[in-house]
Amino acid sequence: MPIQTGDAIPSTKIMQATPEGPKEVDTATLLGSGTVVLFGVPGAFTPTCSARHLPGFVQQAAALKAKGVDTVACVSVNDAFVMAAWGRDQGVQDELLLLADGSGAFIKALGLEMDLTARGMGVRSQRFALVAKDGKVSYLGVEQPGAFEVSSAEAVLAKL
Repeated sequence: MPIQTGDAIPSTKIMQATPEGPKEVDTATLLGSGTVVLFGVPGAFTPTCSARHLPGFVQQAAALKAKGVDTVACVSVNDAFVMAAWGRDQGVQDELLLLADGSGAFIKALGLEMDLTARGMGVRSQRFALVAKDGKVSYLGVEQPGAFEVSSAEAVLAKL
């Protein structure tokens, strides 16, 4: 069952892409205090993720922070090296954190995985965005297949 409003962010180990290289982090610790916006994408360098989803959060980072958001993070079932390369390609600076869930353990703990094996992509994240306040989910927007409405930066801003 997918994570719901009121649920706590689960604790798993994932990798954060940093300029110094991959750094292991605990999701409950990293995302468990203050106001956090976390959005998940099916894959780095994929069309909607690269053209709209990530760029929207980079462009709206200041507006999100102005609404009280402490941390903005993107998670994908990719490795930390791919996430770092994607961040460089997209011009991501300090606006947000890039989190690599290479094995999909965090996405599965959230209950937001989808199986794209038939399309050659394996198990990936559904496209989603959530807001958590002190580790508890206060908003969750999960996209229907092919849609991009409830997980955009603008949709999240409207919920803050």
